[in-house]
Amino acid sequence: MSQYVRSRGKSLGLIELVAIAIGGMVGGGIFSILGISVKMVGMLTPIAIAIGGMVAALAAYSYVKLGVYYKDPGATYAFIKRTFTNSHLMASAIGWITIFGYISTLALYSYTFASYAISGTEWAQNLWVRKIVALLIIAVFAIINLWSVKGMGKIEDVMVYLKLIILAIISILLLQHGKMSFADFLDQMLIDARHSHLLHILIVSSITFVAYEGFQLVINAVNEMENPDKMIPRAIYTAIISVILLYVIIALGALFAIPKEELIRNKEYALAAGAREILGKFGEWLVIFSALLATSSAISGTIFGSSRQMAAIAEDGYFPSFLTKRRRGIPVNAILTMAAFASFLIIIGGLRLILEFGSITFLLVSLLIAYANYVIRDKTHSSTWLTLLSIIGLGTGTILILYYEAKTKPEQMLLILFMYILLAAGSYLYGKRKDRMEKLSHKS
Repeated sequence: MSQYVRSRGKSLGLIELVAIAIGGMVGGGIFSILGISVKMVGMLTPIAIAIGGMVAALAAYSYVKLGVYYKDPGATYAFIKRTFTNSHLMASAIGWITIFGYISTLALYSYTFASYAISGTEWAQNLWVRKIVALLIIAVFAIINLWSVKGMGKIEDVMVYLKLIILAIISILLLQHGKMSFADFLDQMLIDARHSHLLHILIVSSITFVAYEGFQLVINAVNEMENPDKMIPRAIYTAIISVILLYVIIALGALFAIPKEELIRNKEYALAAGAREILGKFGEWLVIFSALLATSSAISGTIFGSSRQMAAIAEDGYFPSFLTKRRRGIPVNAILTMAAFASFLIIIGGLRLILEFGSITFLLVSLLIAYANYVIRDKTHSSTWLTLLSIIGLGTGTILILYYEAKTKPEQMLLILFMYILLAAGSYLYGKRKDRMEKLSHKS
């Protein structure tokens, strides 16, 4: 789930564009959601993950339509800004929500990195050791991004492709070493289905939404592809289908090979703990290596791309002006600010808070994009019922997560709502400020 797309020269083909989207989506999400999902719905986890992918496909529909219509590499922020040209509040809102969404994913990837990094040590269950490691890895990648761009770009290419190969190998190994027959799996699924309501499955699918975020990176490369009208939809939908299959296979492999209780007990690093029992030390270290590779790639890309987007939004007047400062083209203050806020999120919350805040944020971002597409659906030649269905699905997902929090951890729900009140206040103040500045410039 990174924001990392750099110039590779015209033109990018379908295979390259699909790789960009998959590389953006497959960060640390699958490693962090698996244990939590199994705890909530057991053997129904693959179904919940697949439904989450379907919601992502609905969200992608509006991105595709707007991407083809505007052909603007600015994607999310640019779509809202260009659709609601007379509303500084909308531009400010999407800017704030999008950036803080990336801050939440930066925290999620760092937390997941730390969980797997210490999973084979005596500190595996120590919350504060995990948080300290997470803070350190954010600092390391912030320093790398402040220091060099070119070097990180070469490393990123290797990490994107290598992590996909390793994840596929892990899935195959787990399926081959599975102790459970398909018939036993179906029996367990039916048992869990009797104890889990449809509402629980939908809540899990909503929480897992953050694991699919990143497909819009294809649109960032619109100037580097031929025939965007065909390439954008083909690349995005191919990538989403591929990632759904990958996630479902990983979930099935884990459930077939690793006892459910083991996945739940070690939910912070579920795959590594389970692989140790099934595949031995080799399996454990392969999982740990792939998790560190995936999260490192995502941390690097998120800091790189979103810090530049933050600086661009600040240049438009929707963030404090000090965030525009660049040194050798590098947005220094934006990088430091993102790292600071992600670190703060890690300090105040655990995996569940970070995961749910991230999912809600990107559900809201996608909801605004779907609304924008609905407003100009005649221009984008969009289906009214599909656009409305995406709005309903994304809105429902947001409500379901908040409902789940209210029922299980009301204090955490209040914390999430408080963070959104602060975001709303910040975006409102800067939106109104931009209005006043524009009116003054017209008068003068």
